[in-house]
Amino acid sequence: MIAAAEERLGRRLPPSYREFLAVSDGWHVDQTAGVYQLGGAADIDWFRDPFGMTPLYEENLGDDPREEEVLLAGMWRRALRLETDSDMSYALLDPGDVDEDGEWALYLYKGWGGEWPDRYPSFRAYMEAMYRGFHCDRVERPDFVNATTRAQDARVEEARLLALRGRYEEALPLLEEAFSFGRPRSAVLLNQLRQLSAPRSSRGYGDLAADPRYLPEILPVEAIAPAHGEWRAGGNGDDHWLGMTAARGIARQSAEALLGALRDGSHRYAPPGPWGRAVAEARESARWGATDAAWRVLRDALPLWEAPGPLLIAPVGLLADPVLGPLVTPERGREILATPRAGRTGPAPEPVPDLDPPGLAWLTEPAANRQPSDGYRCVWVEGIDPAGLPALIGEEDAALSPPVDPLKASRQAPRPHEREGVELWEDRAVVAVGRTAEGWAFAVDGHSLHHLDKLFLSPAAAASASGRAVVVRRDPRSSFPGDRPAAFHLSVAERGEELYAFTVRGAEVRCSGAMPDALDPARLFRPEDTEPDRELRVLEALHTELGLSLPRFALTRGRLHTFTTRSWTRAPRTGEGYAYACFGHGRHRP
Repeated sequence: MIAAAEERLGRRLPPSYREFLAVSDGWHVDQTAGVYQLGGAADIDWFRDPFGMTPLYEENLGDDPREEEVLLAGMWRRALRLETDSDMSYALLDPGDVDEDGEWALYLYKGWGGEWPDRYPSFRAYMEAMYRGFHCDRVERPDFVNATTRAQDARVEEARLLALRGRYEEALPLLEEAFSFGRPRSAVLLNQLRQLSAPRSSRGYGDLAADPRYLPEILPVEAIAPAHGEWRAGGNGDDHWLGMTAARGIARQSAEALLGALRDGSHRYAPPGPWGRAVAEARESARWGATDAAWRVLRDALPLWEAPGPLLIAPVGLLADPVLGPLVTPERGREILATPRAGRTGPAPEPVPDLDPPGLAWLTEPAANRQPSDGYRCVWVEGIDPAGLPALIGEEDAALSPPVDPLKASRQAPRPHEREGVELWEDRAVVAVGRTAEGWAFAVDGHSLHHLDKLFLSPAAAASASGRAVVVRRDPRSSFPGDRPAAFHLSVAERGEELYAFTVRGAEVRCSGAMPDALDPARLFRPEDTEPDRELRVLEALHTELGLSLPRFALTRGRLHTFTTRSWTRAPRTGEGYAYACFGHGRHRP
């Protein structure tokens, strides 16, 4: 029969389809598959594009089409049609799309859907997909048990135990295969591995979130996307998500409270036991900028994590914590997965390197959340708790905010003309607060759009009431208003008195006080050097001479407390003037 069909068609059929015909001359498929009947050797024939699909696909090729687009456009006239009964669906083998084994690609086209056809690399691949779909369609039937379901369920359990031993790379393909058969538990386990490998991705966990054992870990992670405004279904993302949670038996009031806590940063991941105590200790470090130290605490405690039930294999709830969640990079997420936990043993993974470089040189690097026009201004105070900074340099009644994104806090802060009782000449900065590795308290505005001018008033003296304080300010070159060269300012004070200071703008240098040789601007700002070289040299000198640093990760990707400072400009004196202009998105220059 096969030889007769090949002689009639004038082509030798591909290997996997020949094998199929040798075993089963045709096949009846369940009606949920779209194709109900695959014909036997005597039934198959060339498709010949009876519906004129070729011109439609050729019109979309464009001037530089991909190879797969060209193959698809030509497929309709040369394909071999296999089905003899369907719901306007067609199983088409393409002799023009052949791999190194001689297999023809199979295209499944659902004529009623108006979509592009699904491509399978071979007839065997198509049949295997249909076999998996056959099992998926019956997964809810308690009486549907066979050798395949038993084998796949055993693989799910094997993968679960491998994952808890830190052998997630071995568990992943087992779960992916079981998921392709629709096996229960495979999706929730697989999603945990995928979510920690890509921590910013969004995953769903179905009814697992409604189980009281798992809800504290799972529901906050599911709520991250709607809490950040990423749901737009029906024009009201909150109602859509809340409706979905209610359908799973979760109280609307609890879900609303969770969304609110995620939005205002007050949510806390608080698991029980030794792991929970480590989480609290890590949060205390991270909220002051010590993110690498926080991660080391979490890393050391990971083996102590206990699963609240068999379907949780990793502490995914960590991702929803406003302070600790940002610390979980893809590399650190994989470190979590590679760490044996929940009482299982195995080799520990190689630790992920710390993310914060020493010193200040990183300020010269392009940052993803900074614009080229942004300057920075920083205050360091020696020997005090960071929580005391608002009392030293904050505006009246200034208080620390909850940990927030420093960039967002800066951009959303009201401008002087938007605040009652604030003069237009005032330059009050929203600063992120923390503690350096060397023990200095710091306050940083890393997105300043103000420019250093004659009204500038360094907060160094005010900050130094109980010890030494350092102020650094850098303004990039600007063409508004007029051409302004880059400017750099340093001032150091102690016990309320300025010790020394310098301001460099282009070739203009102003100095005061007894300047240490290492910080002499004549050494740091050489005329023959470029602006980036000068900036790098002075930042390196500040780190070497004064022990100054800033935590890059916390300031660019983490969450820190903020407050609003007193004005960095003094009031204009008689005969002095100032200008104030506002531009789009609330960004301004005085």
